Amino acid sequence: MIQILLVDDHTVLRDGIRSILDLESDIKVVGEAVSGDEVLKKVEELQPDCVLMDINFPGKNGIEVTSLVKSQYPYCRVLMLTMFEHDEYLMEALRAGADGYLLKDSSSDQVVSAIRMVAQGESVIHPRMTKKLVNYHHQELSETMLSEREKEVLLELVKGLSNNEIAEVLFISDKTVKIHINKIFKKLNVKSRTQAVIYAVRNHLVPFS
Repeated sequence: MIQILLVDDHTVLRDGIRSILDLESDIKVVGEAVSGDEVLKKVEELQPDCVLMDINFPGKNGIEVTSLVKSQYPYCRVLMLTMFEHDEYLMEALRAGADGYLLKDSSSDQVVSAIRMVAQGESVIHPRMTKKLVNYHHQELSETMLSEREKEVLLELVKGLSNNEIAEVLFISDKTVKIHINKIFKKLNVKSRTQAVIYAVRNHLVPFS
């Protein structure tokens, strides 16, 4: 059972999310919070598996609270659910340790799926936000342990391209793309494309505007 703490200062939104999650047999809302200070108290008291976190609420904002939650309770997953589409909010949330970033116009199925993925150790970013992560036109990857070709593949991963699309852009075979992606996963110690993207952002491996 995935135990969830809902954090939002709007009662109607909390009620709506709770009603959606109550329909799922493997998810249980164990508590709610409306401010930053309350979040930390509830996490300590309830020990939830995941916090569904808004960004804008009284006191410390959701990004500040996320950083505190992740530093004090590293086992607790944090999934941002917000209306903010600004690049800087996404970047700050990821660097604070957020395990996912969804927008409030996400469907009920997307929210439920994201909670399950985050609870299993995966990371989730709303598709529109993924496209906002980087500006590639006049910038390059920072130096990493990745080869130049692996850096190129990683850039295309962040853009959201499929293996076939990456192969076409880089003029290599689909099989070669898979080999490079496997090497990237191994070097970055990640298990999914989304985790690779988040790692790249958190560690400044890709530029952004």
